[in-house]
Parts: sequence; C-alpha cells; structure tokens
Amino acid sequence: MATVMMVTMIALLLLGFPMMIPLIVAAFIGFYESFGGFGKMQFMIQQFMAGIRPASLIAVPMFILAADIMTRGQSAGRLIDMVMKFIGHVRGGLAVSTATACTLFGAVSGSTQATVVAVGSPLRPRMLKAGYNDSFVLALIINSSDIAFLIPPSIGMIIYGVVSQTSIAELFIAGVGPGLMILVFFATYSVIYAKIKDVPIEPKATWGERLVAVRDAVWPLGFPVIIVGGIYGGVFSPTEAAAACVLYAVILEFIVFRELGLADIYSIAKSTGLITAVVFILVGAGAAFSWVISFAQIPQAMLGAVGISDMGPTGVLVVISIAFFIGCMFVDPIVVILVLVPIFAPVVDSVGLDKVLVGTIITLQVAIGSATPPFGCDIFTAIAVFKRPYIDVIKGTPPFVFMLLLAAALLIVFPQIALFLRDLAFR
Repeated sequence: MATVMMVTMIALLLLGFPMMIPLIVAAFIGFYESFGGFGKMQFMIQQFMAGIRPASLIAVPMFILAADIMTRGQSAGRLIDMVMKFIGHVRGGLAVSTATACTLFGAVSGSTQATVVAVGSPLRPRMLKAGYNDSFVLALIINSSDIAFLIPPSIGMIIYGVVSQTSIAELFIAGVGPGLMILVFFATYSVIYAKIKDVPIEPKATWGERLVAVRDAVWPLGFPVIIVGGIYGGVFSPTEAAAACVLYAVILEFIVFRELGLADIYSIAKSTGLITAVVFILVGAGAAFSWVISFAQIPQAMLGAVGISDMGPTGVLVVISIAFFIGCMFVDPIVVILVLVPIFAPVVDSVGLDKVLVGTIITLQVAIGSATPPFGCDIFTAIAVFKRPYIDVIKGTPPFVFMLLLAAALLIVFPQIALFLRDLAFR
C-alpha cells in the first residue's frame, strides 16, 4: 500500500497537480486499502476536520494578513532604509544590510515568500548597480529570507506546534538564537565576498540621516515588540499576538502612514483568503494522510527498516534532519511537517528528546529545503518575482546551503543555541 500511495503522489506531482491533490488522493487510497472500501468515510472526514480544529491555527491567517498589509505598505521600506543608513557604507555593507533587512522583516511577517518580495524587490537592483553578481544577490535574498522561518512569528513553527502539541511560545523564543547565528554566518560571508570581488562601498550616511531613518522605522519596529514582548511579558498568547499584529498593521498603514486606503482592503482580503485556504486544505489533508499511514503502521515499518529505534538522541536528530532536508527539496514545507512529524513523534518521545529542540531543528531544515534545488518553494518565488531563469537563481546557492547545514550541525551538537533563551524565559 505504501508503494502505491508514493507512486500515485509522485505521478500526480509530475502531471502538474498542486500538492494538496496528491496528498488527498494518496490518503483516500490508503483509507480504501485499510478499511476495504469507503463505507466508513465519516472517519476520514473527521480527520480532515480535526486537522484544522486547533485554536492555535487562528494565528496563521492573522500573520498572513499582517504580512500582506505590511508588504503593500511602507513598513518594509522603512526597515530597509534604517539598516542601510548604519552599515551600507562598509565593505559588503549592502549585502549585510540585505541579510539584516530580511531578518528584521521576517521578525515582522513570519513568511519567507513575503520577505523575498518585500526586501528583494527594492534591494536587488541596488545590489546589481553596486557591482554584485546576480547569482550571489539572488542566493543571498532567497536564503536570508528563510531566516523568517526561525525568527518569531514563524508559520512553520505554528504548524509544528499544533501537530506535535508543543508550546508555540517556547518554539518562538527558541528560534531566535539559531536565526541570529545564521545571520552572522551570512554577514561574514558577504563581507568576504565583497572584499574578494572588490565591490565598491556606498556613501556613508550622516548621523542626522541615521536619526531620521531610526525615527521613520520606530513604528515598524513595534511589530517584534508586540510579538516577542507581548508573548513573553504575559500580555498575549501567540494567537492573540497575531490578532494584535493585524490591528497594528491596519493602524500603521491605513492611518499613520496613509499608504493604503479603502480600495486596497478587497485585494488584501482576497490575497490573504486564498493563501489561508491553501494552507488549511493542506493542514486538513495532512492530518488525514498522517492518520491513514499511522493506522496502516507504515511509519513503524519505515523507521524499523532504518534502524532508528536503536539510535541514541543524536542519531535520531541526524536522521530527522536528513529526512526533512530531503523532503523540503521536493515538497511544500507545510506538507513535509504535517507528514513527517507524526512519523517521528514516537521515536522522539522514546529517546527523551526535547520537543522544542526537535521543532527548532525541523524548522531550520525546512528553511534549508525551501531554498534548495530542485523544487525549493522560495526558488520559484524568486523566479516569479525577479523573472530570472531557474539556473541563474540556483547558481549561487551552494555556499549558503553549506552555511545552513553547518548551523544545523552546530544546533545538534550544541542544543543550548536554541534552548538557552527558552530556558531563560520559561524555566
């Protein structure tokens, strides 16, 4: 049955169907084989509904809506301008500013694809004009945007938290350390690259210009204060923080900046609704798929073949990292989380691994896979946004993938990189 399900999914993907179709079809095939027909279809429907029932999932459309409002408004531009005024003049400063801006906007939006659009669109032409190679620029934007998966709010962490029944607030704070570590890696590489290529430096901003840029960015910097400060100050739950972000984004872009008007509400709502619908269909289908394969004991057979039950905690983390890295090279990250997390959950519990650490490593691997050929989702976002051929987009990715894999290895060897802030806040 497992072979039939896998072959069906691959065939439908190759035929061009969106990921939700192969997932649903495979789930129905597994259900038919397990129950000898569709006579008890109510069980399958119950699993679909159970997948989207958790109240924590309300945060997903809220963060998507807030990101959509900010992307269309001035928030991203003001954050970029502030970073540029402070470090744009040093050798490699423009590249470092791009990585930093992606991190900051990730802390505002929680979406890698929104970050590619919001930061990449204005900064790519500027970097090309400054003398950077386009393959480097595209790789930097794509991979730096993936830091948004780790820096709160992270939609990937919300999905993992719901599936694994792990505290989303603890996951959020655990992602900060690895996210900043990756930013340091990317910034260091950018400086070295700029020196080797002898990229010209930008004019140095005056302190007056810097103060103006900080003043303009004060309002957008309120987003991470609301999310991080609100959650860990005990003011909000993660779901309530998402709703507060939407309200703050509306006030900022519609009233304070006056960048958006009533005419924009329909297009913003439509865009958010479409993305949310796709996410929730995937979540429901993923829950049903996971239930079917668990009922058929497919995960136990697969893990038994690998011999993971005889491994220690480090070996289990390595296997999990490899599985998620490979999975996200081919399939949407949310689908990979939905399918693989239930498979590994029994082993994670049996070896006594911290679910927050596991979730952070999984989120990092999801981020890596999202920017890795052949089918990383952010690659195709960049192709659509920047209108560049596939080969040009992926040409510069190997050094960044290496740095991300190094970060994953360090996280396995030194788990306190993720758990230090979590323990400080919750222990």
